[in-house]
Amino acid sequence: MFASMETISVLDDTEQLANMLNHSDVFHDYLTCKERMAKDAQSQALIHNFLKTKEKYDEVQRFGRYHPDYKSVIQEMMEVKRNLDLNETVAAYKEAEERVQDLLNSISVQIARAVSESIMVPTGDPFFDKQCAGGCSTGGACGCH
Repeated sequence: MFASMETISVLDDTEQLANMLNHSDVFHDYLTCKERMAKDAQSQALIHNFLKTKEKYDEVQRFGRYHPDYKSVIQEMMEVKRNLDLNETVAAYKEAEERVQDLLNSISVQIARAVSESIMVPTGDPFFDKQCAGGCSTGGACGCH
């Protein structure tokens, strides 16, 4: 493949965009929360407990209701997950992670829409995904304008 001047320009712009994202407040907040969570002993203990319980949960899920420990493991998993979600450090990290993901999703949508309104952009966000998902050739009711 030969690199044209347009290709090189697009790659340069992409690198510049990545640098802007790496220096954004949203990304710095994410890194701060991630580091804080990594250094927090209570958060790490909760994460370790969650991963250990998840292994038991996955084993129980293979057999479903027929596993002798089904109810107790399901209950334990719900409690462990709740404790993890209620931890302030973990919750702050998850919120920061969501803000980074939202930023990346909105950038993806803006780039796709600049090229064509019918480009499908899988963002994981139903609001963005419903916007003309795939154009008129998807076989469904067309939402294109």
